[in-house]
Amino acid sequence: MSEPIPVSRAVDHGTAKLMPDVDRERAWLLTVDGAPQSYVDLDEPTHLEFEYARRLGHVLDVTGEPGAPLDAVHLGGGAMTLPRYLAVTRPGSRQQVVEADAGLAALVAEHLPLPAGANVTVHTVDARAWLEAAPDRSADVLVADVFGGSQVPAHLTTVGYVDEVARVLRPGGVCLANLADAAPFAFVRSQLATVATRFAECVLIAEPAVLRGRRFGNVVLAVSDRALDVPALTRAVAADPFPARVEYGAALSDFVGDAPVVHDGTAVPSPLPPSGAFAVG
Repeated sequence: MSEPIPVSRAVDHGTAKLMPDVDRERAWLLTVDGAPQSYVDLDEPTHLEFEYARRLGHVLDVTGEPGAPLDAVHLGGGAMTLPRYLAVTRPGSRQQVVEADAGLAALVAEHLPLPAGANVTVHTVDARAWLEAAPDRSADVLVADVFGGSQVPAHLTTVGYVDEVARVLRPGGVCLANLADAAPFAFVRSQLATVATRFAECVLIAEPAVLRGRRFGNVVLAVSDRALDVPALTRAVAADPFPARVEYGAALSDFVGDAPVVHDGTAVPSPLPPSGAFAVG
């Protein structure tokens, strides 16, 4: 049997590499310019290697009726980790994936094709432009995991963007976002203030070391116009190999404090991670 070999290719926004995992026969790590973007196991799509992906998966698990299909939008495609996960855990789901890097999407389609019947449509356009053209109340869940390099683009951080997310989600729908920040959390706090302009319910999920300001790391937000299942999320993230905390309610309001709402005219990208914070290889 031939050994899988790494693949490297120039894509629209850098150099993408697919590197096989020596411990899992058909598992791959995708990086762009050295920054990890996705991990997928083609034989076991429910295996979520990255902790932030696992936390996003937990939120998806408690959204709507257990196991029922969802109409899902994914802003940021990467190697399609979560679309593959939803296709297995919620058969019959209809999924739209928006990936601005057409070269990256082509690389993934060639080397890590989606399984037949996954019902995933890929759009190679800017995430906000696609969102602004999407129909009202057309999605049950929206997952935002968009990084230009190692930063969330500025135009996906504003109240105008949040207004579009709220318009596209159905009543009771859930928006999930993967962000990255460090103490004093000016970016994440401003994002919480911004989503609060349209969504009444919000939870934040992160590792205790990140929340205590000990290191730069991923922070997952989940927002909705209905109550989220905080007890179920708390149990799920506490049982992970790297346990996380769920912050909500008064504690989260205190964390946000007087952080400003972000508008299109003043928006900036998320902070650059410290050198080596996420890079591999």
